[in-house]
Amino acid sequence: MSNQKKIGLWQTIALAVGTMIGASIFSIFGLGARIAGSNLPLVFLISGLISLLIAYSYALLGKHIISNAGPMEFILRGIGDNLITGSLSFLFWFSYVVSIALFAKGFAGYLLPLIHLPANAASMGLAELGVILLFTALGVFGSAAVGRAESFIVMIKLGILGLFVVLGAGSIQPELITPALDTKGIHNILNATAIFFLSYMGFGLVTNASENMINPARNVPRAIYLSILIVTLVYIFVAAVAVGNLPLPELIKAQDNALAVAAKPFLGNLGYILVAIGALFSISSAINATLFGGANVAYALARDGELPHLFERKIWFGSMEGLYLTAGLGLLFALMFNLNGIASITSSVFMVIYLFVLAAHWRLRPQYGGNPLIIACGFIIISGVFVLLLHYQWQANRNAFYGTWITIGASFLIELVYRNISSRGFIKREFLKLEEETEKLKNKVLPIQHQKTKSD
Repeated sequence: MSNQKKIGLWQTIALAVGTMIGASIFSIFGLGARIAGSNLPLVFLISGLISLLIAYSYALLGKHIISNAGPMEFILRGIGDNLITGSLSFLFWFSYVVSIALFAKGFAGYLLPLIHLPANAASMGLAELGVILLFTALGVFGSAAVGRAESFIVMIKLGILGLFVVLGAGSIQPELITPALDTKGIHNILNATAIFFLSYMGFGLVTNASENMINPARNVPRAIYLSILIVTLVYIFVAAVAVGNLPLPELIKAQDNALAVAAKPFLGNLGYILVAIGALFSISSAINATLFGGANVAYALARDGELPHLFERKIWFGSMEGLYLTAGLGLLFALMFNLNGIASITSSVFMVIYLFVLAAHWRLRPQYGGNPLIIACGFIIISGVFVLLLHYQWQANRNAFYGTWITIGASFLIELVYRNISSRGFIKREFLKLEEETEKLKNKVLPIQHQKTKSD
């Protein structure tokens, strides 16, 4: 692939920022207000700091392992090809499907009130299907088109959010954003952090686009850290303005389009419309980036034998099979679970992937380096957050709890059936390391041979 068809540093950052901001600020902001209350800005800060522990491993491994399979390639190299890692491949791809459901549901939640349509099952389903099909069609044109579209959309939504912050900062009521650090407040912070860890999952898309990037060895770490920094600042400022301008009961009541309602006190109806339009752009960019990442993951894993050959198409989402499968499963999750349930299921699935990435990095340290203290701290903290999330699901949303384990169990069962049907054995991943060393040796030897030929 020529550099003209590849995406640069800022286009890659746009993909990550587009996914992260679409995931939380607009889609589940009302949920965060309900759980965390005045502690919401603090929750975003804590979640951002925790995400850096995972980002450290992604950045270091992604610098050396260039593969659109991203974290699954890290896991396969660190742990090997076995039944567990095979089921994780299905689970990882499936996490994109669930994410698309989350974003599509958020898109419908902002679109329908804006165009004055009732939010019933039929209208929600049509809106969700329409936005998925739109960005599926865009994905057919390739990574360069996706990157250009993402950069454009991200600039629009960051501009709208910047306007929201600047105009709303002067009317913040300090008592509304004063952190509550009593026992109940800390309990709420922990629960909200477990949910809003989802807010930063988009940085992983950087590694899922590494084969499509210019100079990935340099740009993967930069894109990961810069995207997290940008998003953390946006989250904190927007949360402070929203919570500081509107009483919590009103934010909670407007759960599906809370941020647009939060603009009304200082911008009136015009502010509501402006932020609602920004939400549509924002969530659209999240769907765009997630479809692109999911397509790359599916293709790369199928190429390496971890997914069925159905997925082994570079424009996978341009094929009817991929379109029907992704849209159908995404809509199924959107209809079966509420926004809270989809968000927590998505977060728990990604945490399972994160834990395996950290375990893989620990085993790959001799080859690729890494601070053992940072890796160990990351594993312990993410394990704790995962347990907190499962506890929250059990207390607040049993369907989400069961949905999490059904999703994990189904991935394991699908992998077991797939291996038996396809008679696919386990692949030793050492050959990948050998190929890399051979390629490096070729790159060193060829210039020497060329010089020798010239001298002769």
